[in-house]
Amino acid sequence: MRFIVCKELFKCLSVFLGLMLFGCSSADSQMVGGNIQAINHTTGAINWLSVNGYRADGGGGRSCCIIMPVVWRPGLKATIEWEVDPDPYAYSKWSPLGTDGYRLSQAKHRENYQRNRVVVDIPQWFGTESCDLKVHFLTCNQVEVTTSCWAHGSSNYPIKVPKGLQEPAVCPK
Repeated sequence: MRFIVCKELFKCLSVFLGLMLFGCSSADSQMVGGNIQAINHTTGAINWLSVNGYRADGGGGRSCCIIMPVVWRPGLKATIEWEVDPDPYAYSKWSPLGTDGYRLSQAKHRENYQRNRVVVDIPQWFGTESCDLKVHFLTCNQVEVTTSCWAHGSSNYPIKVPKGLQEPAVCPK
């Protein structure tokens, strides 16, 4: 009798584990790592950014890593947080490097840093053609993201905004 109970329990556990493994191997739930790339279209400096808690360098290169699904699904969002230095060339007005005056100037300058947060939709990609997550910083603290495999500036790249944009006097609501 005891053997039959164990045999049934083993059968139930096998079915349960099989269903779990099937769920994990489904293409809809597979995840993959990719890079985060910041593309700044403004004249301010992006000190750092984070996407869904994954922190990256704001200098324009690629930073590792973000975890995204292999296959796009509706409702994918990215929470983007970033810090801007609105006057990145102010150091030219500071006292000589290493002095108390320099440290005081640097501390005062940091008070001007601006932190922002926005939630954006991640646009659809097809199949497994996602190539990293590119975060575009636009004027008025607007952000657009893409997973395009094309390079910024290419005619096939979906975001056509030029770089070096000045902030307008008044931002639209």
